[in-house]
Amino acid sequence: MVAVLAASAVATVPFVPAAAAQQQGKVLRVALTTGIDHLNPFTAQLAASTQVGRFNYEFLTLPSAEDTQPTGGIAESWKTSDDKLTWTFTIRQGMKWSDGKPITAQDPAFTFQRMLDDENARTANGSYVTNFASVAAPDDKTLVIKTKAPQATMTALDVPIVPKHIWEPIKDLNAPSTDDLAVVGVGSGPYLLTEYKKNEFVKFKANKDYWRGAPKVDELQLLQFKDAEAAVNALKQGEVDVINRLTPTQFDALKSEKNITTNKAPGRRYNELIINFGVKNVLDQPIGDGNPILKDVRVRKAIAQAIDTETIVQKVMSGYGQPGTGVVPAIYKAYTWTPSDAEKTKFDIAAANAALDQAGYAKGADGIRVAPGGAKLEFRLAGHANRPFDQRVAQFVSGWLKDVGIGVKQELVSDDELDDRTTAGNYDLAISGYGTSPDPDYALSLNTCAGRPNAEGNGGSSATFFCDPRYEDLYKKQLTEFDPVKRAEFVKQAQAVLAGEYVDVVLDYDNVLEAYRSDKFSSFTKQPQPDGAILEQSGYWGVYGATPADAAAANSEESGNTGLWIGIGAVVLVVLVGGGVLLGRRGKSADDRE
Repeated sequence: MVAVLAASAVATVPFVPAAAAQQQGKVLRVALTTGIDHLNPFTAQLAASTQVGRFNYEFLTLPSAEDTQPTGGIAESWKTSDDKLTWTFTIRQGMKWSDGKPITAQDPAFTFQRMLDDENARTANGSYVTNFASVAAPDDKTLVIKTKAPQATMTALDVPIVPKHIWEPIKDLNAPSTDDLAVVGVGSGPYLLTEYKKNEFVKFKANKDYWRGAPKVDELQLLQFKDAEAAVNALKQGEVDVINRLTPTQFDALKSEKNITTNKAPGRRYNELIINFGVKNVLDQPIGDGNPILKDVRVRKAIAQAIDTETIVQKVMSGYGQPGTGVVPAIYKAYTWTPSDAEKTKFDIAAANAALDQAGYAKGADGIRVAPGGAKLEFRLAGHANRPFDQRVAQFVSGWLKDVGIGVKQELVSDDELDDRTTAGNYDLAISGYGTSPDPDYALSLNTCAGRPNAEGNGGSSATFFCDPRYEDLYKKQLTEFDPVKRAEFVKQAQAVLAGEYVDVVLDYDNVLEAYRSDKFSSFTKQPQPDGAILEQSGYWGVYGATPADAAAANSEESGNTGLWIGIGAVVLVVLVGGGVLLGRRGKSADDRE
């Protein structure tokens, strides 16, 4: 198998006709356009790695396909005390790890306790446990979590549950051995890991004992593609069955293709431009090599005023999105922030120029402004080399900033390189983005003091390195507020504080742009239903609910009776999974998160 492609190549894995595929076994192939850093669910940070965890491990609870409200996973039911400080989860009986050992309450208890005890275990999802007072498993059926203060996210703990008997002996969660199949190969999800080569491929086999019912495929393969264009060509040739993360141009072109159906849905991602305002780690120690001029909030505000998010949506996204405001996308209507006229930073080149003039940053003979100390306002702009979005946004931003006397050096690099730079604070400006969860806590947690990395650069999942007492107070208030209306107000106020410091500019909320071979697949389970995304989900419902066209008629009665738990049939499926729950940056997309 070859998983890395030449720039102009389609996958070197040969096309297998349907009849041959049935003879060889049922195979589900997923094509990736970003790398997989590693598989350790405690520390895996890239979006594709997060998705691996979703396939391989079940969660305590997870967002439903119907409306993203919590539904059972390892926990079949839960209740809370009157004071909202004690949560009792009843563990589903009969579930097993892939090595045959039973799943008990000891496993989630160990998972959360390890996160409490080990800073490295909090790298991907640490925000969920910072308010935990204790975790216990009084018996194999009961998990009891006590919190220091009421916590509104207790049914939205986006944490893969690992087997205690496998992970307890492992002392160093950053050790390479945590990627060994002897460790990550013991799972509980719909698919189980069988083979892995970093940034090339991951292979799974179907979990025949999966509690929801075994997938209707024998093997799952995640194969890395060079770029989306190669996968689009494969789709047209019938070698690829499902694609997501399409560019608007690709999406529009596929609308007229025979046997191809497109799907557009509101997205749970936001794209942003992060600004290095003099970032620090969790110990408040300055890190990185950011330009010190960006410590001046007047400069950061002028940059925000010089960026036209409407143009980005119309010209870069061809209208397939919405201008961004806060870090909770518009798909989550109750929590997204709509700034008032007084709060809104409007696109205004003249105002940005006037503000920089007033701040003492005069233009030089070359049109580039100079700080009072003589340093030029010239900033590096980092982004993803393989993303058309980053390429075009970099051009627009460079032009707008030139109009206000700011020079830009574009540095579009690989996902790994961008992740390394931004995690270390080695950037001035960077194009980034996150996939968010239905509960707003995760999106907000990415900008908390505790989300910053430690002195070694580990243990954090910060989007911006932001640390502000006003924001912290609002974050804690929303976390402890169970009244949805009051909580939503705290969530919006926190986003307003973040926006007002200009440490990032939320550019847009993507629409999900997907396409699939309708001659091979009749339908997919979407989230939310009926008009949501196929692959851009908080969960695995789209892949798990894929219905082959040749099986739809034969199994129509069975499919009608099984609701969400529709299997995947005897065909070859290739899915394009791009970017991020996080797009090549710290934290999850959720797939990463997201």
